[in-house]
Amino acid sequence: SIADMKVDVHNPDVKVNVEIRDKVYVYSKEYRGLSGMPYGSSGKGMLLLSGGIDSPVAGYLMAKRGLEILCVYYHSHPFTSERAKEKVIDLARKLSEYTGGIKLYVIPFTDIQTEIIKKCREDELTIIMRRFMMKLAEMAAGREGAIALVTGESLGQVASQTLESIYVTNSGINMPVFRPLIGMDKVDIMDISRKIGTYDISILPYEDCCTIFVPKHPKTRPKLKDIEESEQKLEKENLMDKALENAEILTIE
Repeated sequence: SIADMKVDVHNPDVKVNVEIRDKVYVYSKEYRGLSGMPYGSSGKGMLLLSGGIDSPVAGYLMAKRGLEILCVYYHSHPFTSERAKEKVIDLARKLSEYTGGIKLYVIPFTDIQTEIIKKCREDELTIIMRRFMMKLAEMAAGREGAIALVTGESLGQVASQTLESIYVTNSGINMPVFRPLIGMDKVDIMDISRKIGTYDISILPYEDCCTIFVPKHPKTRPKLKDIEESEQKLEKENLMDKALENAEILTIE
């Protein structure tokens, strides 16, 4: 009989939840979603989006923390193909499945790269290009009201991601830089990329501007003073203003 039934409130057979909002919701099962913060609740940031595995994952992780994501991609036509550009657009489109529409800056980078190659030491090419990329991303972010940058860097993964290289790269900008992958192994990053659906796009064999003109022996411990001296040979402001002026701005959905 009902009078003989007992209730174990500490270890129930079934837990019934009741939520009262505009209506009353009664349920007994919970399913985990993506978790995180409401999108856009943590401000706005500019993601440096390449065609690789890491940067889309970095954007996804920061979006989970509520950061509204804008993207910037550096296109080096004719050294990189239109298919490389389409690959990045496809990655932005995949990210937009989690965020809604994403604004993508496609910034022409050919003139900057060729000037660096002509006037700077070969072993400094990568770090100087990275400094240009970060500064241009900061300039584009400022136009959009964003106050942070996001990158897919992982400490020690490549020459431009050693501690010394990151220090030199950071020194040219004022905005905070979020690096959500900084302590992650490549295998862990790849697992997330498969989970969110960007992996198969990222491994398509189309080179981006980061994979062309790679020096045989890039500096892994650059000195800020040396890099700044090399940059004196370049008309930095003119090159960056021209690149940003000719940027193609797309809305990806």
